[in-house]
Amino acid sequence: MALCTHRGGRGEPLVLLHGIGSRWQVWAPVLPMLEERFAVLAPTLAGASVPDLADEVQRLAGDGPFHVAGSSMGGGVALELGRRGAARSVTAFSPIGFWGPVSRRWCQASVTAAKICARGFAPALPALSRTTAGRVALFGLFFGHPGRVDPRAGVADARHLATAPGFAAARAAFAHHRFAGPLPDIPVTIAWGTRDLILPAFQARRAQALLPSARHVRLPGCGHLPFADDPRACADLIAAA
Repeated sequence: MALCTHRGGRGEPLVLLHGIGSRWQVWAPVLPMLEERFAVLAPTLAGASVPDLADEVQRLAGDGPFHVAGSSMGGGVALELGRRGAARSVTAFSPIGFWGPVSRRWCQASVTAAKICARGFAPALPALSRTTAGRVALFGLFFGHPGRVDPRAGVADARHLATAPGFAAARAAFAHHRFAGPLPDIPVTIAWGTRDLILPAFQARRAQALLPSARHVRLPGCGHLPFADDPRACADLIAAA
């Protein structure tokens, strides 16, 4: 279910998909660059399984195909849309589904811990986010350069995570999700931040083995959400797909 939707720009259609507990605004650092070239649709989706979310995106986007970029769980959804033939191109940033049992449990545990902390520290979030040390403590799990995170955006992201509807269902669905290729002959890019602490970058090797024809890119110094760490590199990857 879409909680809200951002639309902007002109050009070929591009759908942007966030990860578990997140919101469309996670793409804000790259939106100005992308909207120069694309008609962007960026929904905030309530959590569910990857197939259910892919169904919802197809309902929102209408007749395809469309370009799609996704982050984490959204990357898994983007690959599913590619598998279905709904996508012109796929760009997936640290997508779920290339994990083993241990790394999958780590992902589930780390995002759950982040949600608990966001809820527990809610009153102190604005004050903590005003200092570099506070931003490192609050956002270091997700960003390679947490000190660069806009304080207001970071607090809003944390508050959304604390109350994100469908979070538990989406987290539970991870246990049943593996990349289910193959994909049709479309441009596919898999990008991984070298400082990703949620889905560590060694999973990129599994992605490369399962998708040998895709373009595989490392993003130096970037974390799990690379859009604030290196907006230009992320926008260029999507635009070049």
